[in-house]
Amino acid sequence: MAGNTFGRIFKLTSFGESHGRGVGGILEGVKPGLELDMDFIQQELDRRRPGQSKITTPRDEKDRVEFLSGVMDGKATGTPLAFAIWNKDQKSNDYDNLKDLYRPSHADYTYDAKYGIRDHRGGGRSSARETIARVVAGAIAKLMLKETGVDITAFVSQVGELRMEEVPEDLSAIESTPVRCPDTKMAERMIDYIDKIRQEKDSVGGVVSCVIRNAPAGLGDPVFEKLHAVLGQAMLSINAVKGFEYGLGFKASSMKGSQHNDEFYTEAGKVKTRTNRSGGVQGGISNGEEILFRVAFKPVATILKDQNTVDKSGNEVVMKARGRHDPCVVPRAVPIVEAMAAMVIVDAWLMNKTYQ
Repeated sequence: MAGNTFGRIFKLTSFGESHGRGVGGILEGVKPGLELDMDFIQQELDRRRPGQSKITTPRDEKDRVEFLSGVMDGKATGTPLAFAIWNKDQKSNDYDNLKDLYRPSHADYTYDAKYGIRDHRGGGRSSARETIARVVAGAIAKLMLKETGVDITAFVSQVGELRMEEVPEDLSAIESTPVRCPDTKMAERMIDYIDKIRQEKDSVGGVVSCVIRNAPAGLGDPVFEKLHAVLGQAMLSINAVKGFEYGLGFKASSMKGSQHNDEFYTEAGKVKTRTNRSGGVQGGISNGEEILFRVAFKPVATILKDQNTVDKSGNEVVMKARGRHDPCVVPRAVPIVEAMAAMVIVDAWLMNKTYQ
């Protein structure tokens, strides 16, 4: 299987399956001497882990990371940093009835078509549990970005038809509710809505928005590795992601140039823009303004309602799914979006250092 590595200088290769022994990664490009704040790394893992509320899967994983190489006396040595998170609460028997079935809108059929074999236990490599390696790498990327002053904050801006129209100035309330929405009243509505969907044995999608503040101008490499293109690749590689837009996105297609253009001005000798409809990126390179983007997640494919499908022999059957599944992945996706954004920004920052 190809395609398990992301990044150019700050580079993650991930491995593992949902119901295998564990998941993990090998991380290159970590700054030698970087202090690995284990409390912070664990805090990031805790934001993603399951079993924290009634709107997530009850699978009980503590998600403790173990570093296997590249660390001495709590600091990165600059050599490949290998790590693993061991699975503890698998219930693989829950998936035995799916061994010969193709779940609608899941990766079962496409994996079989490509490889001639698939891991039916929770989706194997296609499971969102793979993203835990990204969260570890993203946490380390955030530690490296501390010295640059870059701040990355993602939040739930939409669940189903419930949507926040504006990016709030104050994002401090994000971690105060399981749904991770900075508007507490909207968060309560979203939680009730997701719980209703859960009781109906169904699932629902949504949107995670992200704000990158204090990114310097000049990040990104045209033509094929424009900053927004790499961000798009990073986000679209996350399980269940179906859409990515930055700035005004598709809304810009219905505007005139006079409505969309961001006019420049100078303030204290610094070039700035009066508006930020470009989302902080122009010509594929950051312009020093806030980088704004949105990531659309589809409803979880595995639901507990009966669904029509086919088996490996092509026979039409009715599938009765079992197991533990999120009714909505969006709240737990927030730290994953942040992690991938951090990896993109630190990689672009390191690329810029090679030009100096």
